[in-house]
Amino acid sequence: MKIVILDGYAENPGDLSWDALAELAGSGALTVHDRTPAGQVAGRIGPAEIVLTNKTPISRADMEACPNLRYIGMLATGYNVVDDAAAAERGIPLCNIPTYGTASVSQHTIALLLEVCHRAGHHSRAVHEGRWAGAPDWCFWDYPQIELSGKTMGVFGFGRIGQATGRIAKALGMEVIAHNRSRHGTDSASYVELDEFWPRADVIALHSPLFPELEGLINKDTISRMKDGVIIVNTARGQLINEADLAGALNSGKVYGAGLDVVSVEPIRPDNPLLGAKNCIITPHIAWSSLESRKRLMDTAVENLRAFLDGKPNNVVNM
Repeated sequence: MKIVILDGYAENPGDLSWDALAELAGSGALTVHDRTPAGQVAGRIGPAEIVLTNKTPISRADMEACPNLRYIGMLATGYNVVDDAAAAERGIPLCNIPTYGTASVSQHTIALLLEVCHRAGHHSRAVHEGRWAGAPDWCFWDYPQIELSGKTMGVFGFGRIGQATGRIAKALGMEVIAHNRSRHGTDSASYVELDEFWPRADVIALHSPLFPELEGLINKDTISRMKDGVIIVNTARGQLINEADLAGALNSGKVYGAGLDVVSVEPIRPDNPLLGAKNCIITPHIAWSSLESRKRLMDTAVENLRAFLDGKPNNVVNM
């Protein structure tokens, strides 16, 4: 059995092992590409029966050009890069990794929020530049220091990651409200409708999948219904935000700050309006990337493939 990994570097830049997949490949061999350029997907898959991908697209045409293909495994939760309908038509299960990053993504969400509230990185740089040593007072700060206790966190998308973020926010002394399609809350958060959610939240954390109706969820209209000085944190999908509208709200002060780990086009383009917006912290899609998180991802990818080979495919999203 031949296994091909199209873009293995993000999952494993060298601190993990592909050995378990190599064992499943047996004499058929495992081929790992760090990255696969557009236009080379079908050629890289070739006669392989198994292909794994993280963000490299696999199209209908690629599948048609690779008649031996029997299984597509995601090295991620999201699977929009694969034509799932075309795979289903050909009887190819598409399997994703649903739960590996809960702890890491919720932790990073709070890290972004705390950075907006305290600008610890900025103040550390200022100290190393000598500004504290030369200050006339025993302390100084360039940004307001914001206490979260007593404020309200609104979590949009209250699945595993949203609930984990809510628990951390509650531990910080915040009240937590939630909005989600299944209309549920938990002991740590109360469900509210959107007409209450937008104006009540001091902080809005986005944890929703990118359903078609949610593209551009954060826009001029929804921002106008928020509190003045709201903070927005997004570790879900960049397309949930109309970036020009958010940039305008940041520059006007309607939105106090934003902490973003995702943008609409990645890697970020130099003309993205958020790069020039006030008080906007952007990290390069790393919320998922702790070693512990990636190890769980690797283990699940192996188990998904093993389950398929045993005739009991797991985490199938297209059938």
